[in-house]
Amino acid sequence: MTTEATLRTVNGKPTLRFERRLAHPPAKVWRAVSDPAEMAHWFPARVEAELRPGAPMRFTFPDEAVVDGGWDGEVLEVDPPKVFMFRWNDDVLRIELIPVDDGCLLVFTQTIGGGEVGLLGAGRTAAGWDTCLDELDGQLDGETVPPRTDWLGPMERYIEKFGLGAGTVRATGAGYELHFARDLVWKPVDDAWGVLVEDAAPQVGGEPPARATNGYVPAGEVTAVDAPRVLEYGWLHDGAQAGTVRWEFLSDPELGVRLELKQTLPAHLAGLRATALAAWHVQLEQFFAATHGEIRCPWPADRTEQLIKHYAAQLG
Repeated sequence: MTTEATLRTVNGKPTLRFERRLAHPPAKVWRAVSDPAEMAHWFPARVEAELRPGAPMRFTFPDEAVVDGGWDGEVLEVDPPKVFMFRWNDDVLRIELIPVDDGCLLVFTQTIGGGEVGLLGAGRTAAGWDTCLDELDGQLDGETVPPRTDWLGPMERYIEKFGLGAGTVRATGAGYELHFARDLVWKPVDDAWGVLVEDAAPQVGGEPPARATNGYVPAGEVTAVDAPRVLEYGWLHDGAQAGTVRWEFLSDPELGVRLELKQTLPAHLAGLRATALAAWHVQLEQFFAATHGEIRCPWPADRTEQLIKHYAAQLG
């Protein structure tokens, strides 16, 4: 039995949960999930640890990994062959083995740290653990699991399932601010900026690059540029500037790179909120795919109309 990851709030913190039915007894699986030498076959980083509560842990990523350096942790619980729990950087991982017939049920949870920014990465994290647990299952069976070649599809499915692509609306003194935040899976900021601007070199007073605009929010002139992190431009209503659109790339050495998009909107144009939210939701789906080398054309009008109805219902 293999089930998709779920994301729930447990004790006030977002928690990913995975379940795998394994055809091996707990004693065999225990060694594979707790012995650092055996964990090397499936865990994404090299583990250094003693199996005793309170012992420090060290996680070192391979040279080809997109994450630099190593992370610290701590052993929290050791109850062989039932429970192994430890802190990995800001997260807590718990592995529980429950005997079932001649095998066992593996319950793997990750309590996600890092607040709202950490939560943004739950889609790529879930896709990553699916792959790791496939490799664990294969190792136990004495088989080699082929490397995953499609990362975009699984990540997009989890982002959709967990609602991580959704935008929010905040009332301001002048009207509204629409806001989106998207995890970019450790994509270097320079690379993400290059995807956004393509061959353009945006300048204040000039036109924004095509990939930063869409047909639902008419674009005006660029109002601010701080390459490779910030692009801002005015958007137009009836030919006059009605607000701004701001693309900003932010990075955190422990949580990765993310994109935040904001659009300001005056109070008298509140009726445009659902359309703008839908347009940016789709735009960022397209942009996320582009950062993974997949350029999607034409614009998905049906998807946009579906999201306009969704946001309109949400806004009441």
